[in-house]
Amino acid sequence: MRNNTNDSTYDVIILGAGASGLYCALHAATLGKKVLVLDHGGKAGRKIRVAGGGMCNFTNMNVEPDNYVCSNPHFVKSALARHNQWDFISLISEAGVEYEEREDGQLFTLGGAGLIAGLLVSKCHRAGVETIMNQEIESVSGKGPFIVKSKAKSFEAPSLVVALGSPAWPQVGATPFGYKIAEQYGLKIIPPRPALVPMSISGRDGKFCKELSGNALPVSIECEGRIFQSDMLFTHKGISGPAVLQISNYWRRGSVLNINLLPKDNISDLLEAHRSENTALHNFLARYFTRKMVGLLLEDEDGDTAISQLTKERRLKITERIHSWCIKPQGTEGFAKAEVAAGGVDTNEISSKTMAAKNVPGLFFIGEVLDVTGWLGGYNLQWAWSSGYAASQFV
Repeated sequence: MRNNTNDSTYDVIILGAGASGLYCALHAATLGKKVLVLDHGGKAGRKIRVAGGGMCNFTNMNVEPDNYVCSNPHFVKSALARHNQWDFISLISEAGVEYEEREDGQLFTLGGAGLIAGLLVSKCHRAGVETIMNQEIESVSGKGPFIVKSKAKSFEAPSLVVALGSPAWPQVGATPFGYKIAEQYGLKIIPPRPALVPMSISGRDGKFCKELSGNALPVSIECEGRIFQSDMLFTHKGISGPAVLQISNYWRRGSVLNINLLPKDNISDLLEAHRSENTALHNFLARYFTRKMVGLLLEDEDGDTAISQLTKERRLKITERIHSWCIKPQGTEGFAKAEVAAGGVDTNEISSKTMAAKNVPGLFFIGEVLDVTGWLGGYNLQWAWSSGYAASQFV
């Protein structure tokens, strides 16, 4: 990887040395293009290196358009079909990167996320891609050629690819600069919001969560017509865990979450089946929840009542509390805790085949900067690979 260059003219300049940018650069260079990648950070692939808890959930065995949130639900179909999970699996397998399949088709490396980032960086280098890090971009101008000016130098190319991601995870250098470039060229931005993010709960329900902070359990969670079943974690601020991160993609301020705290059983049926028992209610519920949670679920009501003595009204109240806990989150924990952003460059202004702006020839947008948000489970990195490849064929 070279740190400087004497020649400032290229076939394509890619802004952003993240997943989509590196992947686009690799495939464009393989087609014989002279490629420059610019990034303001000190190390390429920073978000890749921390993905999946450092083990990089790089794709999923089951990738479908329905796994993505986008204002235009058809937009993702073309790119995902032309370069899918099997194409990326083939690329890393040929390089000897070992991986494993976990629940719900998630694929993780066995040797750590650095293997994926390092592989892409080395492949780009061997393909002749020039990567210049620590480059703060001062301005972008022109319309083919595009002129990118940094503090040190100006660079020029007939094709410009914006792969600058979103404001999510500012700890790894995320900024909204990609949106600013899009707006400069007249493209519409769908207002970004944190996604795949923990939820903040206040009031009585917030106290319930804080009391149970650190406890996790399998739940079914519903919002805006979407349902996910996975683990939920109580935190001192509210709720987190896979189920909550998934539903956060669909949550809007003011929306209600309906949570089933015991999705694999029906507490009403269980109480009915044991109605002749003299077992105290709190002991019965302790078969399914922790003692502390049982106390909070009973809301300080007498838990010593025998199951056989429960009134119909109280049974219904317990059932509703367990199977239909309705809460209205105060908000999310923001971009600092969000894995991705929902919203971004409006896909109605982008070609789904080429990733180019329809009204600005030579200007491309790929990866998370677009209004495309994947589910938890490797879907966002797959979008980086698919959209990066799509653009590489036309830059």
